[in-house]
Amino acid sequence: MRKMIRSLLMLAVAVSLAGAVSFAQSTGETTYKAKCVVCHGVDGLAHTSIGLAWKVRPVTDPSIAKMEMAEMLEITRNGRGKMQSFKDKLTDAEIKASVNYFRTLIK
Repeated sequence: MRKMIRSLLMLAVAVSLAGAVSFAQSTGETTYKAKCVVCHGVDGLAHTSIGLAWKVRPVTDPSIAKMEMAEMLEITRNGRGKMQSFKDKLTDAEIKASVNYFRTLIK
């Protein structure tokens, strides 16, 4: 009986941890889709009307691919050129999660 309870408890902990990791990953994607897709596009290629009009560089641009995480966070936080600042719209955690998600689009 104790083994069964211990096994069920371990299973519950494992499922909880997996859910937390999944939530953390999906938060960046959710934030990106809510705030960034309009300009950067679902795939990061900036093939949106605003992305094309504002000449947003796609995720495949070499200058984007070599950009450091800190620089991307700074640009997202404070804006640059036509890109708006998100420091008053998103938490630091949301900014970091969305930038992390955007970086997964770099191939």
